[in-house]
Amino acid sequence: MSLDGVNLDRGFFQFTMPYHWLSWIGWVIGLLMVLGGLVTFMDGGGIITAFGFFVIALLSPASLEADLHNVRKNAPQPNDLEEAALKNGHEMESWFFGRSSYSPTNDPNDWILSAPGPSTWNQEDRYAPDGDGSALPEHPTKVGTPIPATLATFGISMVLFIILLSVSLGMLILAEQDAFANEEVVDGQGSLEFTPLVMSIVGVVWLIIGYRQHKKQQQMIDTPTSLVRSVAVGSAELVGQVRPAPEQWINVVVDGNQQRMIPGCVDYKWLYEVYVCRQVTSTDSDGNTTTTEECNWQNVRSDKGDVPFMLHDGTGGIRVESGTFKRKHLGNFIKQWTSSHADTLRDHFKTEFAARLFSGGDVRKHRWTAHALRIGNPVYLLGMVKPRARDELTNEGLDGTIGHTTISVHGEDHPGMKANIQRGTELANLGRIRSSAELLIMPIVCVLCGIGMFALL
Repeated sequence: MSLDGVNLDRGFFQFTMPYHWLSWIGWVIGLLMVLGGLVTFMDGGGIITAFGFFVIALLSPASLEADLHNVRKNAPQPNDLEEAALKNGHEMESWFFGRSSYSPTNDPNDWILSAPGPSTWNQEDRYAPDGDGSALPEHPTKVGTPIPATLATFGISMVLFIILLSVSLGMLILAEQDAFANEEVVDGQGSLEFTPLVMSIVGVVWLIIGYRQHKKQQQMIDTPTSLVRSVAVGSAELVGQVRPAPEQWINVVVDGNQQRMIPGCVDYKWLYEVYVCRQVTSTDSDGNTTTTEECNWQNVRSDKGDVPFMLHDGTGGIRVESGTFKRKHLGNFIKQWTSSHADTLRDHFKTEFAARLFSGGDVRKHRWTAHALRIGNPVYLLGMVKPRARDELTNEGLDGTIGHTTISVHGEDHPGMKANIQRGTELANLGRIRSSAELLIMPIVCVLCGIGMFALL
């Protein structure tokens, strides 16, 4: 499987639709909300139409995402790399105790094109090139840098959501002002006077977040990717496959339970949470008392760790000092376990006691979530390439005659570059992004709509 039929430069506009049946159901519901709201627009249906566009926007993939998903689905991975992966899907481990585990069937951070399996790696010289020394099939020097469409279904739908929501709220503000003028409503009841301010503040915060994301994406798009065999000392962008360094890897035992083991990790983090429910009593202005149940996940404990690893791009391997990187994006969780009970009776009563003592609730579920960068995974990084100490080379049995054996990558920032590690190649990470125009236009429209609504007050 190749990218021959996929245009990585999506131009100005790309109409996108879901590629998963669950998303399709929600997308169709959103479309029905839009149509139903338009029919009753003058009777308050504008808000329904607005939220219909909001649903469509959230469920519409990025301009390249669907095509890359199809390529990934049809690109076979080597058997030994498949065997090293975790079993995908849902598995019921104990019906009586309500224990189950889930690994996502669609990992957006996984390889898109076929990657070399461990049986093809040079086990004696981890720095040596693969085969003829050419770059991996998914390396940016072979596939190029993807450019998302300036506008896609997401961007258009979000702009329509903001405009229609503003128009609908503006109509409600005018109706409220008429009611106040006719003394149909007592002052202070159902007031929408702060709506323009709230919308403007949301737009400004959204714009700041969008600008930061825009800068991050542009850094990835604009920075040329170096090959390991020719990378120079200084800041560099590298893409390749995770392979073991002399320190090997970590078989992570999540929360001390051997049944929750993630093998072959070079970087990981896990989180243990409990689902706590409590009864909340509230009294309205008329003295009526209502009791509702509120539930939320609460953190209990977590852990993280890392070891150095080799980044291999087909032309050679280079050592990455993972522990020096502060910014790590391990992608979606690779496995999650849920249970109605804690691992031991002691832990069960301990969490139950803490929940009743500090929140007045009771524990309904337990959940452990693991994120990891594992041997064989694709990896993208921006970092500082620095010379290695002579004694370090000697201890590893290296004579220093090959350039990329004498250097390593560290998580040090450089002017204009924020060092980071991301699971997934550049193609996988850029294939899911929204364009810079979408990131910036939507909050600007939100701010302008908020400012425009001030004119109604």
